[in-house]
Amino acid sequence: MSSNLDQLTDWLKEHKITEVECLISDLTGITRGKISPTNKFIAEKGMRLPESVLLQTVTGDYVDDDIYYELLDPADIDMICRPDENAVFLVPWAIEPTAQVIHDTYDKQGNPVELSPRNVLKKVLKLYADKGWQPIVAPEMEFYLTKRCEDPDFPLQPPIGRSGRPETGRQSFSIEAANEFDPLFEDVYDWCELQNLDLDTLIHEDGTAQMEINFRHGNALSLADQILVFKRTMREAALKHNVAATFMAKPMTGEPGSAMHLHQSIIDVHTGKNIFSDEDGRMSELFLNHVGGLQKFIPVVLPLFAPNVNSFRRFLPDTSAPVNVEWGEENRTVGLRVPDAGPQNRRVENRLPGADANPYLAIAASLLCGFIGMVEGIKPSAPVQGRGYERRNLRLPLTIEDALERMENCKALEPYLGKKFITGYVATKRAEHENFKRVISSWEREFLLFAV
Repeated sequence: MSSNLDQLTDWLKEHKITEVECLISDLTGITRGKISPTNKFIAEKGMRLPESVLLQTVTGDYVDDDIYYELLDPADIDMICRPDENAVFLVPWAIEPTAQVIHDTYDKQGNPVELSPRNVLKKVLKLYADKGWQPIVAPEMEFYLTKRCEDPDFPLQPPIGRSGRPETGRQSFSIEAANEFDPLFEDVYDWCELQNLDLDTLIHEDGTAQMEINFRHGNALSLADQILVFKRTMREAALKHNVAATFMAKPMTGEPGSAMHLHQSIIDVHTGKNIFSDEDGRMSELFLNHVGGLQKFIPVVLPLFAPNVNSFRRFLPDTSAPVNVEWGEENRTVGLRVPDAGPQNRRVENRLPGADANPYLAIAASLLCGFIGMVEGIKPSAPVQGRGYERRNLRLPLTIEDALERMENCKALEPYLGKKFITGYVATKRAEHENFKRVISSWEREFLLFAV
């Protein structure tokens, strides 16, 4: 740790950093932590945070007391947070030279904290490492640009571009529609380059002012870190240009939802070859087992891909969103798409995760499903030819309540994710849903107020 901290200290001095944002991700994907003067950060070699922040809901509330005190020390003790020298990024929008450093969390005995999303992903990656395998992932992040909206009771509206007019109609893959926000995206790409984020292409998606930014394929932990930082970056760039960026799964009525598609393949560490392909270049048995594991276990880990009540509004047929866990080659109407690629690039695209998912947990869950399929030899169903929306193979939960119940009752997940994590995650999401149910929607006022 000391030599790594020395490298980090040298980097901070080289970049004349005066402040350090010390970050961890909570279950939702919100960055929590402390802002420290650089000298203090170097002297303390990390930070402490209450472990209870990992049971905090998106509204700032906490789980019920019986769960809270079952999972946490009654004294509300601190976790020990140590900086990861491989997860250090500049903060280009800050006035003073500032860095953001993602931390790992440990208890007083030095054990990784089970409730930490980053630790969950590291636990899954160790399963692969123990087999001599290395997952390669490539995320695709969809999001909307909107007008800034101060009143959450008002529906979101498309933003005004360079032309002075809001976008209308479907502008899928339109270069001109994306160019409407050139000044914003120039800042995004400049800032991401300064942060060494591996961005690839920018695409205008189906929705009004809906965009997609793809990441280059690479290390799963590094890309989860990058998505966490990218979301912050995108929001900050939008605010600078007087618009808003949202990663809600379904932010606008009548518009498509936003996904975090995950392309994944597995490399044999010793040979460097993609284990999804046989020597003759055909699909390997391990590849088929990986798909089989995704099919079997996605329905029980769905809350890690669709963590909010809004997430389930995205799963509608004929809206470029999956409604099943069927698989097929070059088929976007199924949940698991196998893109056309050569043997070394063979991969499966998991289209279930929403843009609102915690990147650590979504990547961990997707890789875990495939891993269980490979070690248990799970066979997939037959691939779908043609339209797949009508298929209902291994039907997905339709509501967040159903999804949480399935996850909670799946004993097969406990050896991998840990009972403490599953209990804490389910309780946190239930607390959020209870909060949601207290709010009366505009739909209820519009259609029920004088009709019932």
